Amino acid sequence: MAGRTIPLIDQRAAARAAVVPARPIAADGLLADALGRPLRDLRISVTDRCNFRCSYCMPKEVFDKDYPYLPHSDLLTFEEITRIAGQFVAHGVHKIRLTGGEPLLRKNIEILIRQLAALRTVDGEPLDITLTTNGSLLARKAAALKAAGLQRVTVSLDGLDDGVFRSMNDVDFPVAEVLKGIDAAREAGLGPIKVNMVVKRGTNDHEILPMARHFRGTGIVLRFIEYMDVGATNGWRMNEVMPSAEVLKHIRSELPLVPLEPSATGETAGRWGYADAHGRHAKDAGEIGVISSVTQAFCGDCNRARLSTEGQLYLCLFATQGHDLRSLVRGGASDAELVSAIAAIWQGRTDRYSQLRSTLAPDTGTGARRVEMSYIGG
Repeated sequence: MAGRTIPLIDQRAAARAAVVPARPIAADGLLADALGRPLRDLRISVTDRCNFRCSYCMPKEVFDKDYPYLPHSDLLTFEEITRIAGQFVAHGVHKIRLTGGEPLLRKNIEILIRQLAALRTVDGEPLDITLTTNGSLLARKAAALKAAGLQRVTVSLDGLDDGVFRSMNDVDFPVAEVLKGIDAAREAGLGPIKVNMVVKRGTNDHEILPMARHFRGTGIVLRFIEYMDVGATNGWRMNEVMPSAEVLKHIRSELPLVPLEPSATGETAGRWGYADAHGRHAKDAGEIGVISSVTQAFCGDCNRARLSTEGQLYLCLFATQGHDLRSLVRGGASDAELVSAIAAIWQGRTDRYSQLRSTLAPDTGTGARRVEMSYIGG
């Protein structure tokens, strides 16, 4: 990080007021934004804290012992989260992902999972409830999470080499403990499990093939993520991005791949299956994914909203401002008013940062800054 300027601007205070429209907007499960994109996926950050200090997310230079984390009273309670989530479900959400920070640091998170698991989609079906974690606490919590109603987990793991992994998490945490967490999640039935690897050129790109070899044939889907320009504190540089096309070239040098169809509309990852001797997908060998948010924008069918730990609604991972739902909830708004306010916000959504990235001026130290990924989750 030497020689880099890391601006310190706290986006947590930058929320717009969430306004209840004069004319109520009823929920019919068919809500669409200004570009015709439906609302299907809600990502909920349950804490702004993490026990890792990965340079691409929460660099130690910024998130040190003096960093002002949110006081507990500012965080949405589990009951408030569930109430807000219920309004999103009424608008058509069928998948909820819990994130952070590190979500397993939130005390008694099993209670929240149990409450969310009781919600039903507009078609009367259970929600798809999943969670993204760094895996450090997963071994001890996996069974309880499954019992509470969690269905799947995604584990962030940026390499198998212990030295590389300890360096990237920057708290000297051993990779063996994360692998134990993955094993515990599999034993608990939290699946299918996904493993996310952020690829940073010159840092861990030599771990691409070892990771592919390790997870091939395990039933775990390994996904490679391009190092992204989220927030303003990670010192992002384009020359540290390894395009997904290059990642695939590395893997194909040893392990042949065939393209697979998307599994769902709005899916962020391009899917590739390991090929057999005849060039067909060897299903027993499994698949990988590549998330190309820098080199190949997927804004066109993005159906995700993000709720921060203090109740701000963000419409894009690269947003500069949220919408304050907590004030409505704590100010006595009815469910009908809350559902109308959410509808009005989503209907006005035009966000497509990744598609416009090349036409936008870079951050210069003043003006609006993108929200930190550690605050709203990836």
